Amino acid sequence: MKKVTFGLVGRNISYSFSRGHFTEKFKNLGLEDHQYVNFDLENISLLKQVLIAKENGLKGLNVTIPYKQEVQQFLTAIDEDAAEIGAVNTIKLSSNGSAIGYNTDVYGFQKSIEPLLKKQHTKALILGTGGASKAVAYAFKKLGITYQFVSRTAKENVLSYNALTPEILKEHTVVVNCSPLGTSPNIELKPAIPYTSLSAEHLLYDLIYNPAETTFLKLGKEQGAVVKNGLEMLQLQAEKAWEIWNA
Repeated sequence: MKKVTFGLVGRNISYSFSRGHFTEKFKNLGLEDHQYVNFDLENISLLKQVLIAKENGLKGLNVTIPYKQEVQQFLTAIDEDAAEIGAVNTIKLSSNGSAIGYNTDVYGFQKSIEPLLKKQHTKALILGTGGASKAVAYAFKKLGITYQFVSRTAKENVLSYNALTPEILKEHTVVVNCSPLGTSPNIELKPAIPYTSLSAEHLLYDLIYNPAETTFLKLGKEQGAVVKNGLEMLQLQAEKAWEIWNA
């Protein structure tokens, strides 16, 4: 029996949430002819070989670190939102040979942070400048929240961590970690922000979900901040991807 195949494209992705999520989903739906596999690619150029597998029942892909931007060169079309964000995390493959890129991160992030937003949450710091940070910025734009990118190196429209003063942190009451700092097994790592300037006015959101409480979130909670990890975002973006693949 030829399997209907979905998969995840990334590098060093053995920890991946997606494979477990979809394997469980297929089991619950009784879809015995469906499978979800990891395509752990050392280099994005190897994606060509993966896409050839379209003829072997490959219907859809999720894309994760570090390929959300690089993957675009292999697509026949990109959805309007994904094009504006500049990052793709979902690909729909059709039997006619087309490979269309979408971004479901923005949906997952927006839906999961919205219930936590209060009137003081008008300005945000986005820690990291990778593909996921672009989806977060796009969601903030839709929500009317102004944002500032922060990275290790300052450049145009990007502050360095060294430039983060207590005043800047007090003004920006939403802080989102889009960097991999603190991911298991390196759970002691954290973004270099002045944590003692956080307060109960702040909302800290970490895209990391393993561990469930990163050092970043733990230190924020100690200052009274509301905290949330990225698990619900992942669940929501995965369900959106499933919707796209089956539309």
